[in-house]
Parts: sequence; structure tokens; C-alpha cells
Amino acid sequence: MAEAGETVESLAEKVRVDPKTAARWLAAGRIPHPRTRLAVADVLRRDAADLWPEAFRRRDLPWFRPWAELERDATGLRWYEPLLVPGLLQTEGYARAVLGTGGLVPPSEVDRIVAGRIERQTVLTRADPPQLVAVIDEVVLRRRVGDRSVMAEQLAHLAALAEWEHVQVRVIPAESPWHTGLAGPFVLGRLPDGTELAYLDNQLRGQVVTDPIDIANLGRRWESVTGEAFPRRRSIELIREVATTWT
Repeated sequence: MAEAGETVESLAEKVRVDPKTAARWLAAGRIPHPRTRLAVADVLRRDAADLWPEAFRRRDLPWFRPWAELERDATGLRWYEPLLVPGLLQTEGYARAVLGTGGLVPPSEVDRIVAGRIERQTVLTRADPPQLVAVIDEVVLRRRVGDRSVMAEQLAHLAALAEWEHVQVRVIPAESPWHTGLAGPFVLGRLPDGTELAYLDNQLRGQVVTDPIDIANLGRRWESVTGEAFPRRRSIELIREVATTWT
């Protein structure tokens, strides 16, 4: 706070909380709500993971930590999702609705995973963010997750992020026939040294893929799915069009 020229009062005003609440954050173990952490980190021009490293560490699922670390270091991410909004682009309400569906995940675990997901999103707001290109199918925009307000907020958020210079969201129209991407989601990442790797997810857990042959195979699938997608601007228009149906 001192380095950023902020006081408890000025910080509280900028992130819209009571000064007493902000003062509590100075005590060890007192950690703000995930969304507030992002706002504070933005005001102080620091990564939330640097300000509250213990919160970031304990939120990650053990099997996900290797990818979370690689994701933070990536200079580029290419992400295909056929059924859901990619995690880095999800609102808190949407993430909570996804994880809470069916009652399969205990509420405390939902809180932990959602907090970790929100923390991960700081990678897009840091000084040197990765270039993110996300391709989704139109059904992602039209299938209800949570209630209508959750969907309206999520699509508005998605459209706003898609306007960022380093973020692209491209939509494969519903009328497109079966394509290779529908076999499952995947993420391709590129590290500063040029190394390429991937992440695959399933019903139980995810895995990091490093085999060059597998990476090349996923690269061909990426070319295939992007070939089916609308251009960037038309995709944003479609997201905004569908968003109005949820209000």
C-alpha cells in the first residue's frame, strides 16, 4: 500500500468497501473475497497471488497445480471448450453454478475451487498477460447454467473480455456439422522459451501433456476447430445477441 501511495481509506474507497474492512486485511490470515482481491491487486498494481500467496496455494486442487503453474508462465494459450465457458473467462456465479450442479461437490469444496479459479484469472490482468484465444461452441451461450441472471452476467462478462487486445473469443455456430473438437476440450500453452504443452480434462481430473506427437495432434485439431469458428468481431456480436435473450 505504501509503495502504491495508498492508505486504508483510499484503498477502501477505490474497491468500494468499508475502511474497517480494508483495515482487517492488514492482519495475518485476513483475506478478502476473491473478487475483492482482484480489485485490490489492480489498485496496488500487484498480482493477487503475490499479495496473498497462502490463499492461492491452498485453493489449487493437487492434481491441477502443475498446470496452474504452467498457465501462469505461459505467453500464449489456445483453448477450446465445447460445453462451458473457459475457466479463465468465467464469472464467479457461473463457476459456482457449474460446480454446484448435482450436489456432487461439497459446498466447502465448491468455495475452494471457485476461489482458486478466480485467482487464476489474474494472469489476464497482469502487466504482461498471455495472448488467449478461446474457441467455444454456440451451445455454450445458449445452455442455461444457474439461473437467467447468472447467464446474463456471464455473457456480458465474456463479451467485455473479448474486446481486450490480448483476448479473443470465437464462436462456432450451432448450424456447423460435427467437427473434431467435439471429441473433448483441450488447452494448448506456449512458454517463454517456446516450449509447447497441453492440458486435457475429464470427469475425474486433468493432465498435462508434453509428448511432441500428442501436441502436434492437438495442434491439428486446433486448426480444425478454428476453421469452423466465426471471426472475432462476428463472434462478439453473437455473444451480445444471445446475452439479450437471458435478460
